[in-house]
Amino acid sequence: MKKTIELVMNMKKAGKRITMLTCYDYPTAVMQEKAGVDVIFVGDSVGTNMLGYESAVEVTMDDMLHHLKAVRRGVKDALLLADMPYRSYETDEIALQNARLFIQAGADAVKLEGREELVVEYLTKNNIDVVGHLGFTPQTHDKASVQGKTFEQAKELLESALSLEKAGIKLLVLEMVPEEVAGLISKQLKIPTIGIAAGRYCDGQVQVINDLLGMTQRKLVHVKEYADYKTSTFQAVKSYKDEVENGLFPEKNNVRIMDSGELQEFKALFG
Repeated sequence: MKKTIELVMNMKKAGKRITMLTCYDYPTAVMQEKAGVDVIFVGDSVGTNMLGYESAVEVTMDDMLHHLKAVRRGVKDALLLADMPYRSYETDEIALQNARLFIQAGADAVKLEGREELVVEYLTKNNIDVVGHLGFTPQTHDKASVQGKTFEQAKELLESALSLEKAGIKLLVLEMVPEEVAGLISKQLKIPTIGIAAGRYCDGQVQVINDLLGMTQRKLVHVKEYADYKTSTFQAVKSYKDEVENGLFPEKNNVRIMDSGELQEFKALFG
């Protein structure tokens, strides 16, 4: 059954945890879809995780659309969410134009960062479902750091969350926020919160697929590695290289054989 934004929102009321993962390509989308992930998220983290960029601010609309279309081909039932990249929602009209490109490319909703209530209201009025993002926001913070550690910061986060909810966001991502703060904010909101490095008390969790698979070099407190992609992939590539160099690959069961009669005719060409 296709997961709509309303269905995901109602998961909070039903006390069901929401699963979200970043995704940047077709085969990963197929696997996430098969596993039953609720929200498949084409994030602007594609820049640093897949494209070799230094930061999220380098990601363009063309980058996002290219990866969104690839992921869309692998998604059937999950809610497909796309990130609005840096400077793609500077005005209402620019935001609407770019959001419509994402919807046309197959996204079910778009996500934007920070207190952008007017943009949220405008997109919502034009039938675009919007997801908010507070706490650490990669498009505006130079360095990853915990947000909401002091009373004033936590109060500001709460006020921002309530304001964005009133403006019309359907979900709220909280990133790098103390879990007590994230939990209390979650209780105050009618809409679901999705945490990343925000503790155990959000209504759902999102992780970067590269981190989950152990593809990245860095070790992050909020990440649990469910696989060791770095080691297993290196070992596979190294084994392939060694076997080719030593004449061990391909083996007999890796080749195709010509019909003997056809082969004799072909050999006759060589005298």
